[in-house]
Amino acid sequence: MKQDREDRGFALIGALLVAALVAGLLSAHFVLTRMERATTHSSMSSNRGFYAAEAGLNLRAEQIRETFLGYNRPEGTSPIVIPGTVPCRTGEPGDGDFVCREFNFKGRDVETYVIELPGNPLSIVIPPGELYQNLNAQSYFFEVQSVAVDRETNPEAVLDMEFESRLVPLFQFLAFYDKDLEILPGNFMNLTGPIYSNGNLHLGTENVLTINGQVTVTGDLYHGRKDYDGCQPGTVQIYNPANPMALPGCGGGRRKLRPDELPAWNGAIRAGVEAVTVPEPEAIDAEPGRLYWDKADLRIMLDLNGGSPEIQVRHANGSVDAFATGLLAACDAAKHSLTFHNQREEKDIWMLEIDARELLNCINGNPLLIANRGLDDRTEGGLVWYFGVDGPLADGLNNYGVRLGNGEKLAAESVSAPEIEGLTVVSGQALYVKGDWNALDKKPAALMADSINILSGAWEDTDSMLPLDDARRRATPTDIRAAFLAGTDTTGNVEGSGGLNQGKYNGGLENYPRLHENWGGTRLYYRGSFVSLDRPRHVAGPWSLVNYIPSIRDWGFDSDFNDAANLPPLSPRFVYVKQVLFVREFHL
Repeated sequence: MKQDREDRGFALIGALLVAALVAGLLSAHFVLTRMERATTHSSMSSNRGFYAAEAGLNLRAEQIRETFLGYNRPEGTSPIVIPGTVPCRTGEPGDGDFVCREFNFKGRDVETYVIELPGNPLSIVIPPGELYQNLNAQSYFFEVQSVAVDRETNPEAVLDMEFESRLVPLFQFLAFYDKDLEILPGNFMNLTGPIYSNGNLHLGTENVLTINGQVTVTGDLYHGRKDYDGCQPGTVQIYNPANPMALPGCGGGRRKLRPDELPAWNGAIRAGVEAVTVPEPEAIDAEPGRLYWDKADLRIMLDLNGGSPEIQVRHANGSVDAFATGLLAACDAAKHSLTFHNQREEKDIWMLEIDARELLNCINGNPLLIANRGLDDRTEGGLVWYFGVDGPLADGLNNYGVRLGNGEKLAAESVSAPEIEGLTVVSGQALYVKGDWNALDKKPAALMADSINILSGAWEDTDSMLPLDDARRRATPTDIRAAFLAGTDTTGNVEGSGGLNQGKYNGGLENYPRLHENWGGTRLYYRGSFVSLDRPRHVAGPWSLVNYIPSIRDWGFDSDFNDAANLPPLSPRFVYVKQVLFVREFHL
């Protein structure tokens, strides 16, 4: 009996020991679980804070980029930085584009601010191997800090990023299209300068097409046509980068170049790159709030809304400037007509006629016409003139146009008149240029319009209905030196692959300027840059060889545009951000 009691006692003690051990293990497990959960929660919070802070960095960098897109430079004061503290909590938040700004991402508050680094701007040449290599750009450097805080306002993640905003003028490209680009000349054609398409690029020729410049495409590169599944028999060659190298043959049908074929050009061809954001085509519209209208030094409109046509000078708010209108009326610089017949549009054109030399003379004698700025004004890099037609059809398809003439030399006749720094002419309607433009003593110049038409110096409106084989429809040699920005038709009326095999060829880059004469055997000399942001919105006549005969195309990129000082006033541009340094701080 005594032994049984002892056995039971030992068993009880053992059970108690086991129970204590199990309790201890359970307690340890509970503590470890709590610690693991706390660690996991802390890690999750830290990760979520990191991503929220990173979003803050990206948002502030994008805001800086958008400021440049609006032709403004970021300005302001950064908050005071005191070591060991969060700057945006010091009571000195800064102001302008660099001010402290708070965002909320999925329940987390993120505090951000920007610092402009010294030395801005820096003129650079984009290094070989990078996207847009060898182009010139203005580079601005900034630092942005972003702090994500939890519900107790404790910092979860502190991130710093240094970045540069690169401003690349569109007129540094021989051709820049915010759409599909087609270059399909029947004859020999040599093109020197970078080529860019924010869509697909189609190349082909009946003879030899040579491109000496970087070719960049956001979509696909085709050797062959877009309007039908065909390929011309000629050779397309692109420098790679020193020697011309032909694209692979395409036989009887269109051929899309594969990604593995492009490295053979040593970076001279890039396809499938990210699209860039460019100004909207509405930027050239004649209304308050639009870039070129607002910033123009002079706005002359042909008003067709009343009983009789009137030529008016207008304020930026759209109202008539009676004083300036009177000054303009005393000059022989602006008239109107209805004598030009456009066979492509099958319409007589209400034309605002501008004599460029007389207008420069008028401004030189009456500087109040452009708010007393003078011919040598540099507010936007030179003079910006806006010409347009305001009438019942102004917002849609119409028969309105602006014609420039007497612009061989962009200078007033007086020997004492100051020289202009540059001249950009803008119109929301169709633009017609008669005779040479900027051919003598060349200045930085640009022509921007809904569409651009070239008339030789021999053109007479009374001959516009004559057949092309009539001697009076013969063009004479013409010299144009100005960047172009205008709408171009879209083959198949659809951009991208949806427009393949839909017919209705748009004429291609080789027919960017619209011609109306028999140019056969006659040289059209052009140096500048071709930019197209969209289709024309006010003309709809399709491209056809019925209404003209092509010129000898002596066309090329104006290499002077590689220097920012030689760019036309208010040159359009795209802006992209390049990250320089990314740092995560673990201690404030």
